[in-house]
Amino acid sequence: MTTMDFLTSLDFWLWVAATIAALFYLLAAYWKVLMPIPQLAGMMKWPGDVSPGFVRGIGLVDLAAGLGMVLPLATGILTFLTPLAALGSVVLQVLAIGFHGKRGETKQTLGLNIVLLALSAFVLWGRRGLLGL
Repeated sequence: MTTMDFLTSLDFWLWVAATIAALFYLLAAYWKVLMPIPQLAGMMKWPGDVSPGFVRGIGLVDLAAGLGMVLPLATGILTFLTPLAALGSVVLQVLAIGFHGKRGETKQTLGLNIVLLALSAFVLWGRRGLLGL
């Protein structure tokens, strides 16, 4: 396979999608797990309105999503976890859209949630073969 063949291959674009999604999830995990809640609430309103445990828990889900999107395939270990992480990310984004919609925050969040939903769905679709589907 030539470099041009790889750059136009589905596998390349799946790696791009997974990497972009993973970077967003890992950044969100960093904020939600390590940042003090009052500081985080200054960046986005919802963390100040829910329990700290909820914020930290969502941060851990973001961490699992970010690592799961790329690490299994990058290492060749437990590769079936990549489509499962993508599935979890799809569910997470659907729930996030509902959560923020109920709070009237879609103007601030809907665009990013839809992008992450699309990237995660693409990775799930493209890597479904690792689940034997």
